Amino acid sequence: MKIQLNTDHHLRGDESLSQHVEGVIDHSLGRYRNQVTRVEVHLRDVNGTKTGGGDKHCTIEARLEGRPPVAATEDADNMRAAISGAARKLQRVLDSSLGRLSH
Repeated sequence: MKIQLNTDHHLRGDESLSQHVEGVIDHSLGRYRNQVTRVEVHLRDVNGTKTGGGDKHCTIEARLEGRPPVAATEDADNMRAAISGAARKLQRVLDSSLGRLSH
């Protein structure tokens, strides 16, 4: 499962952010590594340099083998919370859609 991280120009996509994203994705979606070929994580700061709550946005899209991609989004006060929230939502989507296939 390949993980691709994309950030807007307001965020620094440094190594610690990359490692955090990979850890969250592995923890949340690791059991689907045989069905998911690629995960794209898009991070952005909605307000840019302005301050304010809920302005960190994360979209996570999972590309599945032989199926259409699925995605989940989350807005939060900080980037780590947005990443974790989107990963949890995507895990539920995959549980639902791939769980139906196995029954």
